[in-house]
Amino acid sequence: MDPLRQSPSRSSSRASSPRTLPCEMLGYVGIEAVLDQLKIKAMKMGFEFNIMVVGQSGLGKSTMVNTLFKSKMWKSTMPGLGVPTPQTLQLQSVTHVIEESGVKLKLTVTDTPGFGDQINNDKCWDPILGYINEQYEHYLQEEILITRQRHIPDTRVHCCVYFVPPTGHWLRPLDIEFLQRLCRTVNVVPVIARADSLTIEEREAFRHRIQENLKTHGIEVYPQKCFDEDINDKILNSKIRERIPFAVVGADREHIVNGRCVLGRKTKWGIIEVENMAHCEFPLLRDLLIRSHLQDLKDITHNVHYENYRIFRLNESHVLPRGPGWVNLAPAPASVPAPAGPQANPGPPKVGGWAKDNSDEEC
Repeated sequence: MDPLRQSPSRSSSRASSPRTLPCEMLGYVGIEAVLDQLKIKAMKMGFEFNIMVVGQSGLGKSTMVNTLFKSKMWKSTMPGLGVPTPQTLQLQSVTHVIEESGVKLKLTVTDTPGFGDQINNDKCWDPILGYINEQYEHYLQEEILITRQRHIPDTRVHCCVYFVPPTGHWLRPLDIEFLQRLCRTVNVVPVIARADSLTIEEREAFRHRIQENLKTHGIEVYPQKCFDEDINDKILNSKIRERIPFAVVGADREHIVNGRCVLGRKTKWGIIEVENMAHCEFPLLRDLLIRSHLQDLKDITHNVHYENYRIFRLNESHVLPRGPGWVNLAPAPASVPAPAGPQANPGPPKVGGWAKDNSDEEC
């Protein structure tokens, strides 16, 4: 037989056939596979979450943060042990990277020592509001660059936990005055600090008085009604709004109770378990900030509060754009005032940070 007419060998036929993908590359193809892609990308990039704690000294803010994230974020100091009271409000920030099950969280906590501790507390909130607006300004300056970073560092405050002293009466005029300004700039979650100093009956009565104060003075704390997207969000957030402000107790020491190791505070009457709903509502606060609403807090910060600040700053600038994507902004003032009235944001989307609306269903 002519060798030129021989049939091609098995190896040559394989070489000419299309390349076959490995078996591990093949599998079920569905739209839900996009979720796996987003999960893998998110785990690689990690998450950023910035929280601010505001309240008088001695309310357990540092201990609460340590308990919340089960990490020594702040060193707790007992009041009256040789620690001088700061003469002016000084903001302090600390950043930690927390990793759990391969997920990294870059957590920044800002404390406000000295708030409300002075004899004259006139405009003691200006440094806090100025700091929040300063973080918006930093993000805006990075965002309007012609050549900007692929990932803009996010230092904006996503949530402010406001510690209310356990007086058992009403909100103080200082609290009302500050909360009216604060809720238009950032997500505010009020809590009753050191709730173990109140009885169950006193705690519930105090909660109802605070809720009445907030409603009377038009203070919209998180989660706001106007941002409920569907019926499920409305049901969940309604239950949360009924329990706000949460009555919390912080502790960073473990004790043995009935053979179990629990976080709690040891007193003469027993051990107050931080994670026991019969003792305090710390689990509700933890679930709100971490388990169920962390991403929503970031979304509202970006889409509402920061968007209001961005619109205000762009409208404030009288310099016309010099080209595509170019915006020249004048330097931001030391304290950016909140525009009053609905003209602050005349068009959609509806926002609840700067413009005030008297409706209960819309911000």
